[in-house]
Amino acid sequence: MHSQDSQNSQDSKDPKDSSQDEDLVRDHTVYACVMGSRAFGLATDASDTDRRGVFVAPTPLFWRFEKPPTHLDGPADEQFSWELERFCELALRANPNILECLHSPLVERITDTGRELLSLRAAFLSRHVHTSFTGYALGQRKKLDQDLRTHGAPRWKHAMHLLRLLLSCRDLLRTGELTIDVGDQREPLLAVKRGEIPWPQVESWMNRLAAEADEAAAHSPLPAEPDRKRAEDFLYRTRRASAATLA
Repeated sequence: MHSQDSQNSQDSKDPKDSSQDEDLVRDHTVYACVMGSRAFGLATDASDTDRRGVFVAPTPLFWRFEKPPTHLDGPADEQFSWELERFCELALRANPNILECLHSPLVERITDTGRELLSLRAAFLSRHVHTSFTGYALGQRKKLDQDLRTHGAPRWKHAMHLLRLLLSCRDLLRTGELTIDVGDQREPLLAVKRGEIPWPQVESWMNRLAAEADEAAAHSPLPAEPDRKRAEDFLYRTRRASAATLA
């Protein structure tokens, strides 16, 4: 699962900016974690290591006409980072990638600012997750249906991750807490990935999870809206502290 930012990050850019971008990730990352199958409890020997992070661009960079990047690829393979403001914006919109990043059990780097960001996890959660998670799932489901029509079979790995997302969404709406490790669903999900479960059975599982998520949304303990003010106060204090270091 990839964010819109990561899809757009392949646009051409001036090579001279590469070293400056690497400096932002290397010197200003406040939170970095492992995502993907390794964080979800679905890793196998062939799994990649997907790394995600959050960096805080120094405040003076925003005083120029050309603003700092909102997101960056690299410098390592399978590494992607967001600038703090963009990360918080997406979290307030209940972007599944972002919310899951905040709940990774595999944290590789964290600063005091990063720890405060993690303390805001509940502030970003709201019943909007129902629309965002299931909306993403619907888009992926359409792709699976297209694969069936074109190739006679779905991409089983994508089917597995769609089921995982629906499980996560249902349980989040039921409990108010986001847990991304699949736990005892590891083996059934890996069986889907290996193509060992017939498509009608997989499809039935997807439909059941979507219906259960709909039902959970009506009674969810999550608030109707995220705590935007709390997130904005955190961003303001972080920007101000960054500016103060140059005083």
